[in-house]
Amino acid sequence: MILLPLLKPRYWPLWAGAGILWCMTRLPHRWQLAAGRQIGRIAYRLASRRRRIADINLKLCFPELNDSQRHNLLRRHFESLGMGLLEMLSAWWVSDATLKPLVHIDGLEHLHAALESGKGVILLSAHFTLLEIGMRFLTMYTVIHGVYRPHENPLIEYFMKKSRESRAEKAIPRDAVREMLRSLRQNKALWFATDQNFGHLHSVFADFFGIPAATNTAASRLAKMSHAKVVPFFMQRLENNQGYKVILLPKLEHFPSGDNVQDALRINQLIEAQIRKAPEQYLWVHRRFKDRPKGEADVY
Repeated sequence: MILLPLLKPRYWPLWAGAGILWCMTRLPHRWQLAAGRQIGRIAYRLASRRRRIADINLKLCFPELNDSQRHNLLRRHFESLGMGLLEMLSAWWVSDATLKPLVHIDGLEHLHAALESGKGVILLSAHFTLLEIGMRFLTMYTVIHGVYRPHENPLIEYFMKKSRESRAEKAIPRDAVREMLRSLRQNKALWFATDQNFGHLHSVFADFFGIPAATNTAASRLAKMSHAKVVPFFMQRLENNQGYKVILLPKLEHFPSGDNVQDALRINQLIEAQIRKAPEQYLWVHRRFKDRPKGEADVY
C-alpha cells in the first residue's frame, strides 16, 4: 500500500531515472567508475552553485594550493561525486557476492573489542562521497544501525529507507534520539556522522582545517547517556580501480571528556587527518562553514 501514492504520474520521471541507474549498477565495477566520472564532469559544468561552494571550501581549507592545483582538485571532487552516486546505488541494489571482493577492511578487531563492553558502539564517521558503500561493506561483517537524514522527496525517501534496511538492520532518522539510545542499549553498532553544519543548536565552534566550524555535539551526548564506546570509522576509494578500504580505528579513550569543545575538536582533527589522505573524496559541496562565530562575515 505504501507504494500506491508513489505511482502517480509526477513520480514517473524518477521511476524511469531509477530504472536507468539500476541498469548502470549492473555494469562491471571499472565501467561504473568511468560512468560516474562522466556524470561528475557534467555536474561540474551544470551545478554552478555547488561548484562555487566547493571551491570556497577548498580555498579555505587548502590555502597552500595555487589556483591551478585547487581547480584540479575541484574537478576531481566532482568526479568523485559522480562515482559516489553509482557507489551509493550499488550499496542499495548490488549483492554481497559482487561487492565483497572489492573491499579490504582494516581494524575490524577494534569494533569487536568495543562491542565486548555490552554498551553498544558509536561508529563515528563523516560525509565522504562513498559513505554509503562504506557502511554497506561493514554490514557484511556486523549488524549495523544507521542514522540518516530523511529525504524531502517521498520516492527518494522510500528507496533510501527500504534499501538501507534491506542491508543494515535499522535506519534511524537523525532526530530520533530515543531510538538511537535503544539501539545502543541492545549493544548494536550505531553508524553516525556529525561533520555537517546544522546550525547553533547542540553545536559548538571547533577548528576544522584551522577554521572555526559549527560542530554537532551529538556524539559526546550519546556516549555520555549510553556509556557506549566510540570507534572512528572511515572509508577510502583506492586508485586504479583497486576497490575500497574500510578503516576502523581503536575506540576513543576518555571520550566524552566533559568538555564539548575539546571533544568536537578531537573529532574534527580525526576527520581532517582522513581527508588529507584523499581530499577529493570528502563532501566539499556542503556549506561546512555556513554558521559563523558572532561578528564573523558569511564566507559563502
